[in-house]
Amino acid sequence: MNNIKNITLPELLAPAGNWECAKAAVENGADAIYFGLEKFNARMRSHNFTISDLPELIEFLHSRGVKGYVTLNTLIFSSELQEVEQYLKTMITAGVDAVIVQDVGICRLIRHLSCDFPIHASTQMTITSAAGVNFAKSLGCQLVVLARECSIREINKIQQQILDKNIPLPLEIFVHGALCVAYSGQCLTSEALGGRSANRGECAQACRMPYDLIADEKIVDLGNRKYLLSPQDLSGIEVLPDLVKCGVTSLKIEGRLKTPEYVANVTQVYRQALNKIASEASTGDKRRLDDGHNKYRLEMAFSRGLYTGWFRGINNQELVHGNFGKKRGVYVGEVTRIKNEQITLKIVAPIKAGDGVVFDCAHPELPEEGGRVYTVTQKGKEVVLTFGRDAINPSKIHIGDKIWKTSDPELDKAIRQTYTGENPHFTKPIHLELFGETGEKLIAIVGDEIGNIVKVESEMLLVEAHTKPLTTEKLQEQFGRLGNTPFHLGTLENKIMGNVILPVSELNRMRRELVTRLQVLRSKPQVWQINHDHQWQDLLKIVRDDKSVTDAGVSLIILVRSMKQLMAVLDTNIETVYCEFEDPRKYQTAVKLCRDTQKSVNLYIAPPRITKPGENWILKQLKECQADGYLVRNYDHLEYFADAQCVGDFSLNIANPLSADYFQKQFNLKRLTASYDLNINQLIDLITTYTPQFLEVTIHQHIPMFHIEHCVFCAFLSQGTDYTNCGRPCEKQELKIRDRVGSEHIVKADTGCRNTIYNSAAQTGAEYVHKLISVGLKNFRIEFLHETPQQVTQTINYYQQLIQGEITGSQVWKTLKLQNQLGVTRGALTDH
Repeated sequence: MNNIKNITLPELLAPAGNWECAKAAVENGADAIYFGLEKFNARMRSHNFTISDLPELIEFLHSRGVKGYVTLNTLIFSSELQEVEQYLKTMITAGVDAVIVQDVGICRLIRHLSCDFPIHASTQMTITSAAGVNFAKSLGCQLVVLARECSIREINKIQQQILDKNIPLPLEIFVHGALCVAYSGQCLTSEALGGRSANRGECAQACRMPYDLIADEKIVDLGNRKYLLSPQDLSGIEVLPDLVKCGVTSLKIEGRLKTPEYVANVTQVYRQALNKIASEASTGDKRRLDDGHNKYRLEMAFSRGLYTGWFRGINNQELVHGNFGKKRGVYVGEVTRIKNEQITLKIVAPIKAGDGVVFDCAHPELPEEGGRVYTVTQKGKEVVLTFGRDAINPSKIHIGDKIWKTSDPELDKAIRQTYTGENPHFTKPIHLELFGETGEKLIAIVGDEIGNIVKVESEMLLVEAHTKPLTTEKLQEQFGRLGNTPFHLGTLENKIMGNVILPVSELNRMRRELVTRLQVLRSKPQVWQINHDHQWQDLLKIVRDDKSVTDAGVSLIILVRSMKQLMAVLDTNIETVYCEFEDPRKYQTAVKLCRDTQKSVNLYIAPPRITKPGENWILKQLKECQADGYLVRNYDHLEYFADAQCVGDFSLNIANPLSADYFQKQFNLKRLTASYDLNINQLIDLITTYTPQFLEVTIHQHIPMFHIEHCVFCAFLSQGTDYTNCGRPCEKQELKIRDRVGSEHIVKADTGCRNTIYNSAAQTGAEYVHKLISVGLKNFRIEFLHETPQQVTQTINYYQQLIQGEITGSQVWKTLKLQNQLGVTRGALTDH
């Protein structure tokens, strides 16, 4: 924390994918960095540090007054718990300042290993409310990284609610960088399409691809807007005063895959802006922080277009422009004439020789022309650019093409100079007090910004000065000579009595000793308590009731999304049904329908995946339906439906027995749905290390790929910004997006106006059903999306025959694919 003129600034947290990025962050004013190790982090494509780098890295960071947080923000499978345990013990011993965690089981394991090692709840935990903060606190977390989808208004509400409920926990938010369109921790797109899980750090960035929009089976003409799911990059610079005012503890810059230049550039812009807020606080001057220079620098660092994201609330027209999904930089202008290698532009931003540019003909999916500018000639209000021989192909450039500056070597050089070389560039203040009088030693006490104190005494006594005594100015001059050190002299208090003198050489020696000893103190790692003999297995006290497991029959559970599907299920002998309707008013009818049937049917209602402040009215509406139970999907559900019968859904991300045990014991859940990130071997590991009767596996579904705050209906089928003015196209039209290989993925809106995009093809794990039964699993779920009642009945029938051994798993998926045109694929359970 920095305190400037009584204003408490939030910590500035910068990303580091390697050593050079770490240095770039430190030399440009980061208060802390976050970084991954070789395994178990959400940016596996980054270079990352190794576990053996930790002691040296932490020593370097601490010597510069910077904290280091390790990202362990992925789901952890049962077979990995032993290795993760060792990883954690090494981190704790190395004095890492905190670990950023997604997996609930890993939070438990950390607290088991150490009572004080700080845990930061990752944005991958999808925390959007005070209930989520409370959940994180119950796990022993010391800080919560909120979902990026929270507005400033919602952040303020969460802050107020956690204070009212006496669960104060520091909050961290992302302030700048790439913006995921899907809720972090709830995106299964890479998993569904390629077996690469975003929850395992292997996101394939399908959101950055072009799509066609299909409404009611017709392609919607959107012109050049093909990038329907690619948000502009987040930039919080213009709302920074509001973010400081709302009291968040940490501001996080995204970018562990980015260059050192990016890290240095963006960190410096936000460091300067934060310091400006603090220094101007007393004057009431509210000058804009998003001035042209800042905007230019941030766009040159990396930009798909810069926007305030969700900070100011939902604006579906602004968030996603749809024109491109990759880096562009600064918009320079438009092509007006083309003559050989001479390109004439009408410009809106400066351009100079040496800059790199790209020509945008509104088809970013095709190869684009671009190169380095050779000369720039001003002609009235236009400029003429020339390029080196064969640098561009003028025949592929068109009048009207937009031109973007993608590289500014002059800026890059200036930025690199901020973090290269041997000597520190960004220095921290030290505060000096001097005491002494004639015949005594000179005592110097120095303190730094993080509370370290060093005391040094002179080796000779002060003598009375007849001429040129040690004045405050002379002391400042001698002790202020801190070049080539990471310090500068902040304040000096001269408490020396009388006119005294000491040789300059002795003052210099004292200064050097002060710096050396202070550096030693600063470089020390944090010392955390650790129980070396504790193991993850200690947390599992499972008492298996093998008789109850054996006696219980195998059960099919069906999830439906329409009343017609529900009626079809009620004509079968299914005993448990989950209902997920877009319109919550239909739930009362569904409950009545089940109660009126002669059969014994348990009806569970599935609330929307996300709950934000002020949305409990939705949960209240569902509770009033008096269903038999609820399919709980987030922390608000766990709290709100605590007195009802509940089943935990896949969105709780249960991937190992430590997570499963926590949710089941803490919230008394009837069953838990295994994470969709698990393949067949990992599922078997989970089942065999936990209690099978508490687990449920979805074996047939259209996998929910994206779950997003951004409403595709509103953005592309209306002129509105949000639900208040969009005209509700979601109630009138059916929507799909078609990808580059021709698959048409179904888009659905929920009660909270959030969209889920479902895989076009249903996936099945039919081939593994008997293997799962053989290890004790009894509960299998089938989810329907848009199937007809006849398809519902036939599909249930096939799976019942499969369970009874009358047909094989391969027959199920082949038959469904051929007879029902469900487009069934073998799914994500395969051993990928």
